[in-house]
Amino acid sequence: MTDDEPPIGVLDALRATPATVRYLLGGVLVNQLGAFVQTFLVLYLTHRGMSDGTAGLALGAYSLGTVFGTVLGGEITHRLGPRITTVVAMTGSAPLVAVLPLLARPGLLAPLLVAIALAGLFAQAYRPAASVLLSDLMPERYQVMAFSMMRIALNTGAALAPLIAAGVILLDWDLLFWLDGATTLVYAGLAYRLLPRRAVPEEASREAPREAPQDRTERRTGGRAAYAAMLRDRAYLAYLASVMLGTVAYVQSSISLPLEIVDDGHPTWLYSAVLTASSVVLITCELKITAYITRIPTHLAVGVGHLVNSIGLAVYGLAAHSGAFVLFGAVLAVSGLMIAGPSMFAHPATFPAELKARYLATMQAVAGLASALGPLLGVVLWNRLGAGFWVLMALVNGLAGVLAVAGVKHRAGRRAGAEAEQEVVGGTV
Repeated sequence: MTDDEPPIGVLDALRATPATVRYLLGGVLVNQLGAFVQTFLVLYLTHRGMSDGTAGLALGAYSLGTVFGTVLGGEITHRLGPRITTVVAMTGSAPLVAVLPLLARPGLLAPLLVAIALAGLFAQAYRPAASVLLSDLMPERYQVMAFSMMRIALNTGAALAPLIAAGVILLDWDLLFWLDGATTLVYAGLAYRLLPRRAVPEEASREAPREAPQDRTERRTGGRAAYAAMLRDRAYLAYLASVMLGTVAYVQSSISLPLEIVDDGHPTWLYSAVLTASSVVLITCELKITAYITRIPTHLAVGVGHLVNSIGLAVYGLAAHSGAFVLFGAVLAVSGLMIAGPSMFAHPATFPAELKARYLATMQAVAGLASALGPLLGVVLWNRLGAGFWVLMALVNGLAGVLAVAGVKHRAGRRAGAEAEQEVVGGTV
């Protein structure tokens, strides 16, 4: 946002949101409402008589599939476009999810693991496509607000899905996966019917802003050369390292925190209260907070958000003294996410169109890998360190903030230099 532009408000952003973006966000919400596999896979397989080890192996296969699926989705999005990628991903995911109850039986472990891994691959392949489409269709000054809207859609679905699942399980466990497949097919139908064949109008492409020299070099790269260029971009590598470390710290709120609550003798409903409070605060407040953070430099919002989040993680270490510290830490942690999250999500979308899908996919793959590794590392370290574990997580998240500020600020400097060059060239023509 430039100095002569008015501040962005929530209503302004909502009015500026194209109908296609609303369809996209609605589809994301519908899909997330039925996304039960990753959350309930372990419980389902143990319910079907499989061992804890087998269930853990299956969850690992799904997580591995999501990492590769995100990278593959970015590449397909770059080559075929967001609409085709979304339709193919969702259409492929639906039957794989629906068939899992038929394979969850003795003697079918190998095909079950293959189906689960492929289900994870297809399920996440749409994420880069959705992000690219969101970035291409939303006016530039509302980009961060747009990614905040997507986060709200994802979190609303994630908050309501367990409530829906609780009712479905009472009827039939298998119905959980059939419903998941059905909502995925609904999303595929919405994408085919409502999403544009080409995201960016031709006139918008002709009016694209002038790019920094490095960006122009990167635009000419393709395939392996594009990823090689990414590996040479130290600022973006710092950003990816921040995503990795920050995600590892973030997942502890759902992995190590319940262990801490039980170990400190608090009632189990306290964790439910933490989840409810976090969801309500995030869903109701994120857009308003995002409207404020768009008025300050991006690197400042990212830094402050990580700092607040780190304080929240450190407060969890005081849980043994009172359950109030758990709730207070949760509010601080989710507040930090609301301050830093939208800008962090939107950052890869600031790169040129030829790189955007791959950069978004790489970020999402790194986050997925961290989400898979974070629980393993967290449980081991929590058992060894006790309350000191939360101090360590606060430091890890603080380091993530330092790396994020460095990466985002460097990118902002390059874009500002390109805009200054454009102004000079424009003034001499």
